[in-house]
Amino acid sequence: MATSTREALAISLQRFGLERDRLRANLARRAGMSESELDALEHLEADGPLTQRELGTRLSLTSGAVTMLVDRLEQAGWVQRRPHPNDRRAVLLTLSERAVADAPPGLVSYHAAIRALVGRVPAGDRPAITRFLTAAAEAAAGAADDLAP
Repeated sequence: MATSTREALAISLQRFGLERDRLRANLARRAGMSESELDALEHLEADGPLTQRELGTRLSLTSGAVTMLVDRLEQAGWVQRRPHPNDRRAVLLTLSERAVADAPPGLVSYHAAIRALVGRVPAGDRPAITRFLTAAAEAAAGAADDLAP
């Protein structure tokens, strides 16, 4: 039986997720860090400064676990703690200059490959693809929130 284009799209998205997971595992191993540490760096790269609480929520970590993770990343020179401009009780986590300049091996070429793929997508198709991927990310976030303790 032939696979419908709808099914093929769902399967392709699942395959992308699986291959992205494999990429993350290999990037973390090459960089000498855990996947949680790499995930933390990716959240900071994608969304800018975050509080430890925000990062812990995104990574599904307890406050104690996120503190230990941030301590390791700070000690390794990947992140910096900065005073929060609006809340004296909180600190903001930012990527360090090292994290910006010294990306884990393989990440730069992956980002270049993604930019090249985006460049080959016809401009008129990009809004629909962006809407689809945004909705897929929101669905994943909703499912993650539903499963959170």
